[in-house]
Parts: sequence; structure tokens; C-alpha cells
Amino acid sequence: MVKVVFSRMKGGDICPPRKPLSKVVWSWLGAFLGMYLIAILSSFTEVNILKSMFLVGSFGASAVLIYGAPQAEFSQPRNLIGGHIISAFIGVSLQKYLVLDIALLGALAVSFSIVAMHFTRTLHPPGGATALIAIIGTAEVHSNGYYFVISPVAIGTLILLAIALVVNNLSRDPLRHYPRYWL
Repeated sequence: MVKVVFSRMKGGDICPPRKPLSKVVWSWLGAFLGMYLIAILSSFTEVNILKSMFLVGSFGASAVLIYGAPQAEFSQPRNLIGGHIISAFIGVSLQKYLVLDIALLGALAVSFSIVAMHFTRTLHPPGGATALIAIIGTAEVHSNGYYFVISPVAIGTLILLAIALVVNNLSRDPLRHYPRYWL
């Protein structure tokens, strides 16, 4: 059994080729515009951008997916929005109602989020980070309770989605058009 497990770790395929420069540029443009728009809108609501509720670390990972790999299943709108919102709700709920060690709460938040995203067909890897942020976040994050699900999570994902819809469909490459599906 151990030998089989280790033999599977060798892999078998070769690394795929580098993407063409045009795809790299479109990915850069989308990520830049999406993250910058969130930061700008955030600056209207907060004095200190570093304390801003709009900037959630997991949005950076979402940007990689929706702008860098817009055709991936994890990148589709239902996954982006559903994955973040479901995971934020789970993280906030656990943080609010369970008095456990932070390490245990974090593990529960991520693992329950994965299960919920699987059941709802909204698997979005950055969602796990969103759940974890709800647990390990600052006192400000915790004091917002379920409002964290709306702002920054829902609002931020909608901003990222709007930019993805525009930028990914400006390309003439039909393999870049976004989304592949909504529901």
C-alpha cells in the first residue's frame, strides 16, 4: 500500500507549455482592474486601506482563477460567488457560536466549507481561505458578524465578476470567453 502511494507521487505527465503572451496580458489586465477597483471603492469607505473590509486576501486567489484560467470549473460565476458566500457564512457561524481553540475552528471552517461547496457544486478554492479569514480575522471582522458575508465578501466577488465579464470577453480568443455557464 505504501509503495503504491509513493509511486503515484512521481506523476507521469510533463509540464504544460507556457501560455501565449496575449493570454498573460489579458490575465494581468483583469487582475489589475479587479483588485484596483476593489481597493478604490474601499478607499471611499475606509481611511486606512490596510484596515479596509473590502480587501480580503482570498480575492487575490480568485483573481488568479477568474482572470488567469477563466475556463476552469473553479472560475465560473456560480463557483466564485457561491464558494465565497457559503464559506464566509460557515466561517462566521462557527466563529460566532462555537467556543473552541482557534486552530480547531479554522480546520472546521475550511473542511465544512469544502463539503458545503461540493454539495452545492460551487467549489472555489479561495472559498476555503474566506472561511479561514472569518475565523482568524481581526476583532473588526468578528464584530461585523454576518455583515462580513455581504461586505466585503459578496460585494467584492461581484466586483471581481463584473471585471471578469468585461475583460475576458474583450479578447478575440473564443477559449477565453467567460463564463462557460452560470447555473
